[in-house]
Amino acid sequence: MYFAALLARTEDGWEASDTDLDDVETLSDLTDLAREASVDEDTVLVFIEQEDAWFGVIRVDGEEDPRIYVSNASAAARSSYGEILLTDELLGREPGAEDSIAALEELVGLDGPEDDEPDNAPDHHNDDHHNDTTDDDDDDGLDAVPAGPLGDTGVLSDLGLPEAELLMLRTDALVEIADALGAAEVLETVR
Repeated sequence: MYFAALLARTEDGWEASDTDLDDVETLSDLTDLAREASVDEDTVLVFIEQEDAWFGVIRVDGEEDPRIYVSNASAAARSSYGEILLTDELLGREPGAEDSIAALEELVGLDGPEDDEPDNAPDHHNDDHHNDTTDDDDDDGLDAVPAGPLGDTGVLSDLGLPEAELLMLRTDALVEIADALGAAEVLETVR
């Protein structure tokens, strides 16, 4: 269902290796994995693809911050590997916003039963209000993750894949990306 590969640029072209993401829990873990594969701090690309749902490209150039592109952020948000790529920064959220929201929901949940006890009228109002709050939170979560491309659309521009072409890729994207980079043969060896 998932395919992950790492392409490291060398003097002789691209070197590919399939990538085991079992021990990867954060973007930092993924970045470290890419840097370990780097030759002379040259460009390393990590590809992650969930069949027919989404793909992501993470580019690491030496010690620079990773550059990330995700083809369908809302699909990726429903994936454990996608969640690694959808950082607060990429989504335009304040760091820790999800933790704050979870803490507030917990507080609202604790206050709910106390308000429900006095009489029937507040019960009905509080139940409706609580449901509205839950629905709003769900909507906010969906609004925060767009149903489409997200991230650095120019992540591969200097490597031979212009932004417009990257944005048009849907299925078999990694094959087309590798082809544009001149790395199709080495990617095929690990696929």
